[in-house]
Amino acid sequence: MRMNNVIQSLIASGLKLVTSLTSKKSGENKLWILIFHRVLDSPDPLRPGEVDRIAFDWQMSLLAKYFNVLSLNDAVDQLSAGELPPRAAAITFDDGYADNLSIATPILEKYDFPATVFVSTGFIDGGCMWNDTVIESIRNWPSPTMDLAHLGLGVINCQTVEEKRTAINTILNAIKHKNVCERQEIVDAMGSKVGGSPTNLMLSTDGVKELYSRGIEIGAHTVTHPILASLSESAARSEIENSKKTLENITCDQVKFFAYPNGRRGLDYTEVHVGMMQSLGFKAALSTHWGVSTKNCDRMQLARFTPWDTSEARFVLRAAKNYRKSD
Repeated sequence: MRMNNVIQSLIASGLKLVTSLTSKKSGENKLWILIFHRVLDSPDPLRPGEVDRIAFDWQMSLLAKYFNVLSLNDAVDQLSAGELPPRAAAITFDDGYADNLSIATPILEKYDFPATVFVSTGFIDGGCMWNDTVIESIRNWPSPTMDLAHLGLGVINCQTVEEKRTAINTILNAIKHKNVCERQEIVDAMGSKVGGSPTNLMLSTDGVKELYSRGIEIGAHTVTHPILASLSESAARSEIENSKKTLENITCDQVKFFAYPNGRRGLDYTEVHVGMMQSLGFKAALSTHWGVSTKNCDRMQLARFTPWDTSEARFVLRAAKNYRKSD
């Protein structure tokens, strides 16, 4: 009982902090955009950064209690007009995982929440993102060690859960910024050791259609999820434009929003790519820069942030602290 009182006190403190940062003056309220990738059926020790259905449910419950959740389209319109409600929030997912439909959407519907799913179109219908191939290959690796001399990493252990997690992080960081072809060659070689990459992790075309029919907005996220800053200008534009067109053909509707892969400005995308957004017809584009957005921020570089805490009290407190950080 005492512990419950402490938790409720911490949550109340977080809400009080958010409220204190909320302005009653027109045009001064801020927009918090949350970013998710997957919502797992149960916790996965090799994917510690992903929420499962239970955690996602209580997070949505907190949003329902303490925040005003808007569709991204309405949020951007109200942000521009200076008409955001207090504690405005929007929910987004990156990449286009199948569990966004099978697990996340029923929970969103439970709370009557809109959301936007940003889809990398090259992985629709049985594809697998390179990072997932790495994770699933190490999960099923047939021997207790891996020889990564070709990556300059020597031999690493991958037997225990902790060793597998270390191996995953080491490999992902080592190959993340390699060119697309070289990176894919490395992950294909890894996948071949365990019988290939999974084919059921990403949305199908029908899955994208169903998300859209259930009121989930579909956004573009390139074709192959490259680091845009590593591409030529023409190649980057093609990745962005072709993703948009493919999704418009699937939904028979305009795709208004884009999310930069990885999303760190100056590292993963540049002003060149920001400049492409309006010319390609996007209403807004989203980064992964922490913070909240204000009326005067750049609509083509909106901030996103999701607390990573595993308790309700800390989740609300970190959300409140995020309100201090305007992009």
